Order: sequence, then C-alpha cells, then structure tokens
Amino acid sequence: MSTMDNVQMLFTFIGGLGMFLYGMNVMADGLQKSAGEKMKRLLQILTNNRFVAVLVGMGVTAIIQSSSATTVMVVGFVNAGIMSLGQAVGVIMGANIGTTVTSWLVSMSEWGSMLQPETIAPLLIGVGAFMMLFCRSEKKREAAEILVGFGVLFVGLSFMSDSITPYRDAPIFTTIFQVLGSNPLLGILAGVIVTGIIQSSSASVGILQTLAMNGVVTWNSAIFITLGQNIGTCVTALISSIGAQKTAKRAAVIHLMFNVIGTVIFGIGMTVLFVFLPDLAASKINSVEISIFHTVFNVTNTIILFPFADYLVKLSEIIIRDKKGADAEEEEDASAERLPQLDDRILESPSFAIENTVNETIRMSELTVKHVYTSIDAVLTGSTKKIEKAKQIEATVNEFEELLMGYLEKLNNLSLTEAQSRLVGDLMYTVKDVERISDHCDNITELAEDLKRSGLSFSGEAQEDLKEMTDLSVEAIRGTIDARKVRDRAERQQCIEKVTMLEEEVDNLRSELRQKHMDRIAKNQCSTVKGILYLDILSNMERISDHSLNIARYISNELKEGAA
Repeated sequence: MSTMDNVQMLFTFIGGLGMFLYGMNVMADGLQKSAGEKMKRLLQILTNNRFVAVLVGMGVTAIIQSSSATTVMVVGFVNAGIMSLGQAVGVIMGANIGTTVTSWLVSMSEWGSMLQPETIAPLLIGVGAFMMLFCRSEKKREAAEILVGFGVLFVGLSFMSDSITPYRDAPIFTTIFQVLGSNPLLGILAGVIVTGIIQSSSASVGILQTLAMNGVVTWNSAIFITLGQNIGTCVTALISSIGAQKTAKRAAVIHLMFNVIGTVIFGIGMTVLFVFLPDLAASKINSVEISIFHTVFNVTNTIILFPFADYLVKLSEIIIRDKKGADAEEEEDASAERLPQLDDRILESPSFAIENTVNETIRMSELTVKHVYTSIDAVLTGSTKKIEKAKQIEATVNEFEELLMGYLEKLNNLSLTEAQSRLVGDLMYTVKDVERISDHCDNITELAEDLKRSGLSFSGEAQEDLKEMTDLSVEAIRGTIDARKVRDRAERQQCIEKVTMLEEEVDNLRSELRQKHMDRIAKNQCSTVKGILYLDILSNMERISDHSLNIARYISNELKEGAA
C-alpha cells in the first residue's frame, strides 16, 4: 500500500475511534436522561448494605457507560460526605462489573450478521433521527438519542475495523502480540498506558476487540492487555482525587487496589495456564471471548474480594494516613466550617448532582432557621455574643448562596431533561429566597444592636408576642424544608398547604401585634423609638414568611410540571 493509503487508513481509524467515543457519550447521555428518576432512587437506597451498593455501582455504570466516570463520582460523593468509604467499596466493585456492558455491545457484531455494524447502524441512526425530528414527547426524544448514539458507536466500530482489515496479515501485528503475549508484565503495562491515555477502559477494550475481530490478537496478549486495562481505568479516579479530602483519596486508592489485586491473582493464574496450554496461548481470540474474559475477571474479582472489603478500607487508611497533632486539629477546624460540598466530579451524572444540590439547599434553609432564632435572641437578650453569632451565620449563608448559584449555573449548562431544567431553575430562585430570609435576619440583628446602644428593651408582653411570631415564621421555613425532603406527592402537597396557611397567620398576627403596639404607644406605655424598632422587627419577620411562601410555590409548580 502507498503512503497516502496508509495515511488515509490512519485517519479512518482515528475518525472511527472518535465516532465510537462520541456515540458512547451520546448514548450514555440519553440513558441518563431517561433513567433520571431511577438514578435518584439509586442514590437514595445507598445504605450500609454492601451488596446493595454493588448493585448500585453496576446499575449506574451500565447507564453512564463508564466505570471511570462512576468511580470519579464516588470520589466526589465521598469528598462531599454523601457516601462512606464502606459504601464506596461496594459501588466501585459494582462499577467494574457494569463496565463490561460496553464490551458486550462491541462484540454484538459477532453474534450474527443482522447485528453487524454495517447492517444495524444505518437503521438505528435513521430511526433515531426521524424520531428526533418528528416526535414531540420528551421520552421519545430521549429514546431517539440512545438509538443515534448506539448507531454512531457502531459506525465508529465499522470504521476502525475497516481501517485495520488491510493490515491483518502484516508482520508487525504478529510481532507485537507475540511480544506482549510472551511477557505478561509488558502486556499489562501496554493495557495500563493505552487506557490511562484514553481515560476509558471501555474505549481501550473496544479497540482491542476491533483488532480481535480482524484475527490479529492472540489469547495470551489479549488476557494480559485486558488485565492492564482494568488497572489503567483507575488513573482517572486517582487524578480526580488530587486536592480532595483524605477519605476521597482513599476511595481512589481502593479502586486501584481492587484492580491490582485482581490482576495479580488472574495474571499468575493465566500465566500458569498458558504454560500448560501453549496452543491456546498462541491461538487467535475473538471479541466475544474478550467480553467473556472481561466479565469473568470482574465478577470473580468481586466475589473473591467482597468478604475482604473492610480490609481494603483499612489498607487504604494505612496508605493514606491521618495527620497528627496540630495539623489534624487545623484540618478538623476546617472541616467544622466546611461549606456546601458541591463536588464538580458529581456533575458526571446530572441526576446525582441535582439531588446533591437539593440536599445542600435544604442545609442552607436549616441554617436560616438557626439564624432567625439567633437574631431574635439577640433582640430579646441584648447579648453581644448572640449578635456576633448572627452576623457569622449571615456571612456563612452568603457564601452558601454564592457556591450554590455557581454550581447550579454549571448544572444548567449540562444536558438536562425539561423537568430537570425546571427544577434547576426553581432551585436558583429558592436559593435567592433563602438568602433574602437571612438578609431579613441580618436586619433584625442590626435592630438588636440599635436597642443595645440605646439601652432599651421591650416589655414582657411585647417579647412574648415576638416569640409567637418567630415560631410561626420558623414553622413556615420548616414547612418548605419538609416539602423538599418528603418523597410522597400527597405529603409534599400537605407541606405546601401548611406553609400557605402559616403565611396567612403571620400576616394576620403582624396586623394584630402592630395594633396592640400602637395602643401601647398611645397610652405612653412604650416610647416612640422602641415602637419604631418593634414594628421594623415585625415587618422583617413577616417578610421571612413571604419568602417561605415563594419557595412553597416553586415546589408546587414542580409537582404540577413533574419536575419534583
């Protein structure tokens, strides 16, 4: 073949690999959208039951088509405190099993002529494209996205295979695979390097299977390269853990140890087997056989190491040690002051990222409840400590707002379903309203300072009235928190109705207390200065319940539009 033909074949292979990766990404995108609610439920059932965690890892990886992405998310979850190391071990094991789905998709072309890329890909892309153009249903458009992604993935495979076909008898392939097959360490190293560069074991296994389809890969070389690919997939999580907390680094190390231990066990076992079966070692392997070995390796490795999961956690703690002395104290203090744990790694799956943001928004709302009580205590007691504490909470809430809004903007730029987009928009409005509640608490704190400077205090009756209004306003905030926490639509609707009722009660109580206070001023039982401060506090408290009602309305709209 001429130099130009060789260059053309190289370009065809690169283009095919690009289409394979793009198709896998599009298909995973469509799967994530259609499985959005299921993904949320998977997060909710993450318990300390390690077997359940393995199933969750398998399910998530099958949906997002990448064990690297799943493990990166696990690092993010652990870093955010959403998941313990014990749970992470199970999910990582499950992710390794889930990643075998892609290899089975690649090997479909060898199941029968109807499933060959050149046969099925045009049909999938054609049907998917027509559905995208003519279907208005979001579910059907998501299904179309999956079909198109699947089709493009197959076209990419066909391109890669076509570019290799002319070279199937080239001595270079025979030489390379003989060397890699006869030297297990070299074979494993090749798998590690290729996968580390591509950052996807699914893609590197796919390349190996494409070569196997053309009859150029031997059994021994394929086995050792596949083992190396399983180690190479850990590179992404290890890079992702840089700068994370110790527990997140330990999760990445557990992933590495899991695959290294499995590789050592299988590497030794297969080397011994090939010594006794040299004909098998030198024979050609096909893509289905690679899929079978890939699956057997990950399933068997999980079965072997599952009982020793706690020891993997302990070993990771030995490798990534806790700091001692002053450094540990500093880290503990920093941990106590830690703001929302909005790890960008979790953005790999919008469903999980949205659920995490909802939880952090709830935390922000709970912080404002504390702010309301602290600011009112500052008014009632005149305590400098309470005033300073209220100011500190205000600063923290402002930081919450900045971080949450930044994260929600990132989420908004991802590929989301219509329901998810509406929910992200409502969360933005919610964060703004929660921050405004905190601002009103800050106003009350400033009024407490004015009272303290003036040496004034309210009568016992006025204080009791303020406490009553505070309790009602806080109940309204808690109603919005409950509406976000509960899963049942009927219970959520009850929470919304409760907030609406409480807001009306606060409005009525403000009018009543305002009139009572005006009467006290008229009878000279209260000074004008105190009266103005008191009415300002009532006004701020009433505005707090107004913002709670706004949040309840956002949640109500989500229920109507199916975004909740």
